[in-house]
Amino acid sequence: MQGKVEICGVNTSKLPVLKNEETRDLLMKARAGDQAAREKLIGGNLRLVLSVIQKFTNRGENVDDLFQVGCIGLIKAIDNFDTAQNVRFSTYGVPMIAGEIRRYLRDNSSVRVSRSMRDTAYRALQAREKLTAETGRTPTPEEIARAIGAKREEVVFALDAISDPVSLSEPVYSDSGESVSVMDKISDTQETPDSWLERLALTDAIAALGDRERKILALRYYDGKTQMEVAREIHISQAQVSRLEKNAIAQIKRGLIAQ
Repeated sequence: MQGKVEICGVNTSKLPVLKNEETRDLLMKARAGDQAAREKLIGGNLRLVLSVIQKFTNRGENVDDLFQVGCIGLIKAIDNFDTAQNVRFSTYGVPMIAGEIRRYLRDNSSVRVSRSMRDTAYRALQAREKLTAETGRTPTPEEIARAIGAKREEVVFALDAISDPVSLSEPVYSDSGESVSVMDKISDTQETPDSWLERLALTDAIAALGDRERKILALRYYDGKTQMEVAREIHISQAQVSRLEKNAIAQIKRGLIAQ
């Protein structure tokens, strides 16, 4: 924490720690409306917030801001935790806190994502967190799509659009002074750095399209439907589908050239 002991006026070295049994007892009381128990829960789990924001301190964000946002996630976790589930609170709370911080970072990102796609992504993230807590594993895109009543490709596009960018030069392993970067791990004889950069640029170009254009491309090139089938599904004419598809492809090409 950059040698900082006090965050948002809180002396982190003196934060209390709750035992698992004590936490569950306070959760039961808080669910029954005991505000004192709720406040004690918040104070007793601030160390959980600190452990989560450690993962985000290399983004250049103000640590106090991350801590405050993490506290919002903690409060949401306390208010929404199901005490009937045989799950430790930290198992549920950590993804909630991390999710709140990621939403904050995405909302303040310079990369613009449409509101509808962002809403789909948020619902998908919430469903993923809930399914992970219930099953103890990461759900598949199909399971997430069923949970929120969306199509698989919509979930995949939405989550891709809001995913945090990672530098291809970022080290993922280091030994004896030599580091291995992301590019070293993903490259092979078939893939070159240029081809990966082209794919990343293509993803950005698709994310910049409107919702209807993305849906048309998904139906045409992901589901393999004809323009007439797409027209019937989204209730426009085949000529409109053809025009929108051509415009979308042209926009993607311009985006790739601009990279």
